[in-house]
Amino acid sequence: MLNDDPVFKALADPVRRLLLDLLFERDGRSLGELETAVNEHVEMTRFGVAKHLRLLEHADLVLTRKQGRAKLHYLNPVPIQQIHQRWIGKYTERAGIASVLLGLKERIERSEPDLSGRPDPEPKDEQ
Repeated sequence: MLNDDPVFKALADPVRRLLLDLLFERDGRSLGELETAVNEHVEMTRFGVAKHLRLLEHADLVLTRKQGRAKLHYLNPVPIQQIHQRWIGKYTERAGIASVLLGLKERIERSEPDLSGRPDPEPKDEQ
């Protein structure tokens, strides 16, 4: 049986999700490249990025390969696909009404006026 716990734990952190997104955009990145990209979003040391990458490797979401002196990181989408098949796919098969409701919610949110609680500007008198 598939042990999903390491994958769910890895996906639970926003920095690790960011790292996966970065590798999805372009595979084969070094630790230095990933550190630079992560620091565009959140301040983190090289050690912190490496620690997140190790956890992603433990969950088999990231594979590494040595190329000369560099260690390159690659996305492994298989565990995510397994999670999808096990946990998401079976629910989407029955999600007809849920899909309709989510689509409606998205359309409403796109067309919704500002609900920030700020008062509307005073209407201009037409003369």
